[in-house]
Amino acid sequence: MHGIDFMKLALQNARLAAQQGEVPVAALIANSSGEILANTQNRIERDNNPIAHAEMLAIEKAARQKKNWRLNDCDMFVTLEPCAMCAAAIVQARLRRLYFAAFDTKAGAVANGPAIIHNAKNIHAVEVYSGIKESEAQKILLDFFKAVRNKNRYEKVALTKLHKNRTDIISRQSK
Repeated sequence: MHGIDFMKLALQNARLAAQQGEVPVAALIANSSGEILANTQNRIERDNNPIAHAEMLAIEKAARQKKNWRLNDCDMFVTLEPCAMCAAAIVQARLRRLYFAAFDTKAGAVANGPAIIHNAKNIHAVEVYSGIKESEAQKILLDFFKAVRNKNRYEKVALTKLHKNRTDIISRQSK
């Protein structure tokens, strides 16, 4: 398998995350032999766990698989630029390379924001490659958030109608 194939698998997993109500982010870790050690997705909502980001889960799973927390012969493929927490964990896990698809201008911490991975004081240098299958990853994210907004809008309208109906009933009962 090649890097683009790993990213395609991560994007498939991101789509599954969206179907399960999670923000569609997935991370895959492969070793230098091309063996997949972890292929995870966000589980924040399902686990009620604010740190259950795909990257964190992938690092944990790959380290268990290797029986070694040092993942210096491994590469991570993630569908969205990692946040500060995940970027720091990537450095701590000594990952060899990070490949990400879409940029995150709000919460990203690799190419945006604090650019944690590029800090000269880090204990380990991670090679970073960005924009791999970017438009596909962006579309998955945009479609997900559009669906969430439409659902929230529908629920708000339904709640407004319910409230109005209750108000009408209460005013009729008080007459």
